[in-house]
Amino acid sequence: MEKTEALRTTGRFGARRIAIIGMLSAVSIILGLSGYGFIPLPTAKATIMHIPVIIGAILEGPVVGGMIGLIFGLFSIVQSLTTPNILSFAFINPLVSVLPRVLIGVTAYYVYKWAWGRHEGIRIAIGAALGSLTNTFGVLTMIYILYAAEFAGARGISLDAAAKVIYGIALVNGVPEAIISMAVSVPVILAIKRRYRH
Repeated sequence: MEKTEALRTTGRFGARRIAIIGMLSAVSIILGLSGYGFIPLPTAKATIMHIPVIIGAILEGPVVGGMIGLIFGLFSIVQSLTTPNILSFAFINPLVSVLPRVLIGVTAYYVYKWAWGRHEGIRIAIGAALGSLTNTFGVLTMIYILYAAEFAGARGISLDAAAKVIYGIALVNGVPEAIISMAVSVPVILAIKRRYRH
């Protein structure tokens, strides 16, 4: 058990780990390109593109999760360059588009690992929720720190209102994204873990 745990937290890449990184990264990119990675809500769009990062991290450790998050973040930069929108100026910066996505996997894994309780499903749910919130609040916090004035100008609001609008978006998007992440991640991870045991 200790040897397995050590392998999950180090950077050793076997064929299975490389395959998982490639497969889950591809799922995330396909969700983005197809439009299925966005769920329309009454006031915004919730994303599920970070869920493969959470699944990979909890199953295979923070290094694998971080690698999938890295590819997700790099894809965000490419998408911002090829299909620009009102906030593309921010997402071209890796501190906005890449760093928070790498941290999704790290957060999800360690929260899952250290979560209190013996029930596996609850620990996965907590890890998935906080991994999801790392994405939402991480991206929007970096936009606020680095581009508050530009964000305000793009939205046609005052600089004083930028924080309220940014964190309003974080709450409106973050809560449903966390719920969806839990709803998807728990059954998928439990099913794969059961398969691993056989």
